[in-house]
Amino acid sequence: MSKWENVSMSVIRRMPRYYRFLTHLKQIGTTRISSKELSEIMGLTASQIRQDLNCFGGFGQQGYGYMVEQLQHEIGNILGISNAYKAILIGAGNLGQALALNMPFGSLGFELTGLFDNAPEKIGTKVGDLPVYDVRKLEDFCAREHPVMAIFCVPREAVETLSD
Repeated sequence: MSKWENVSMSVIRRMPRYYRFLTHLKQIGTTRISSKELSEIMGLTASQIRQDLNCFGGFGQQGYGYMVEQLQHEIGNILGISNAYKAILIGAGNLGQALALNMPFGSLGFELTGLFDNAPEKIGTKVGDLPVYDVRKLEDFCAREHPVMAIFCVPREAVETLSD
């Protein structure tokens, strides 16, 4: 029997929202928040927030509130996203580069570990801190690194060939 077996589906559905809001608060530098402040941001009641979080244990202190980073981490553990899962991006053109540089992979539970392209002028260059590898090395890279997600920024016709 799971320790969270009696948690209602409504509470479970709200947990990813808490995680997203707390991630945003952490990114803008908020260190502590009360259930009242969180309720105003999320459109829930402060009482509902306290009840939801109490289903998984006590995370805050009365009169003090919640430590944003700690609560975000705990909810990440509950959701199973506290570990970064490896992801790769195939296609280092404009869209691929924009995603690689601007997508908050870490806060979404992913680590971008490889970029691939077939254009000779892109292979060997860097996008941010990541080198662009030859797409012909994709199979070896995947066997070695075991990514769980691939993001395709290539023409539609190439996706099926590459995903095999």
